[in-house]
Amino acid sequence: MSGAGTMKAAVLYGKEDVRIEQVPIPDPRPGDILLRVEAALTCGTDLKVFRRGYHARMIVPPALFGHEVAGTVADPGTSGLSAGARVVVANSAPCGQCEYCGRGKPNLCDDLLFWNGAYAELARIPARIVSQNLLPIPDGVSFRQAALTEPLACVLRGIEESGIRAGCSVAVIGTGPIGLMFVALARQRGAQVVAAGRRAEAVDKAVAMGATSGVVLTEEEDPAETLRRASPGGHGPEIVIEASGRPETAEAALRAVRKGGVVNLFAGCPAGTRIAVDAQRLHYQELTITSTFHHTPDSVRAALRVIAEGRLDADEFITGEAGLERLPDVLRAMALGSQGMKTAIVPRSGA
Repeated sequence: MSGAGTMKAAVLYGKEDVRIEQVPIPDPRPGDILLRVEAALTCGTDLKVFRRGYHARMIVPPALFGHEVAGTVADPGTSGLSAGARVVVANSAPCGQCEYCGRGKPNLCDDLLFWNGAYAELARIPARIVSQNLLPIPDGVSFRQAALTEPLACVLRGIEESGIRAGCSVAVIGTGPIGLMFVALARQRGAQVVAAGRRAEAVDKAVAMGATSGVVLTEEEDPAETLRRASPGGHGPEIVIEASGRPETAEAALRAVRKGGVVNLFAGCPAGTRIAVDAQRLHYQELTITSTFHHTPDSVRAALRVIAEGRLDADEFITGEAGLERLPDVLRAMALGSQGMKTAIVPRSGA
């Protein structure tokens, strides 16, 4: 199959310019596989790339696009995998040799290999990712459920790095798919969770998924004050997860957290973004500011276990399905603030 003919794929050309085209079927190199894409999920990172037209670390146009994917092995090449095997693939793999890999921080690898190309009929998966971050899909897990593994792996690291535990008070700012995953997993750990967002229906969804309470942020009130008022005793939450990627909510998180608390600036802001920090409060109230970037091979495996064991209902985060031809329309609707969450792009679907 490889090296002959063409396939249908999404190609990113620039800012809000994604086209569905016929492109050559990729030819796997030694250790690579050719994946038949069964489901690829839209996500906030892809929306950022769509809006900006590039991602400095992950994708430079013109390029194939998309990274949350599950499918079947179409051509195993020299990998030793079986044709037809059901697999899920993460979007990167570390080198295993640099200083950061040696220190147990493979997400910060100096040679972190990123991969894109999920929005296509077929995808070439590089050998390094095949060897480190390609996993068999357990029985009973659908392709679209398995495709949630990558973002969930990032959230699991955020849960661990933030120290979320039973009995603590947590505020999650942002009620998109990432924020809602934080809500669901924090509640599973026994935390008291306040979900905060700007759309009432999304906040209601967070409450339905386990948030202890929800608050709608408005332009008229300081979000820090809103979060403090919603916290136990009005002292502020012990842990604040900023999952919206906005400098104003990052600053609000720092104002809202209680003494001795932790703020995880989880969502990435654009390059050059600056936020103000009250240095006196940072010191005298012993605040901790942290951030959690990306996933690791361990967290990818942990995320798939969470899905397979039913500890998180992946279908709760997938509110639509569309064929590949409709991807540009789906992305445009997301850019305009559509009310859905993730859409499963199914290349072989005519929808």
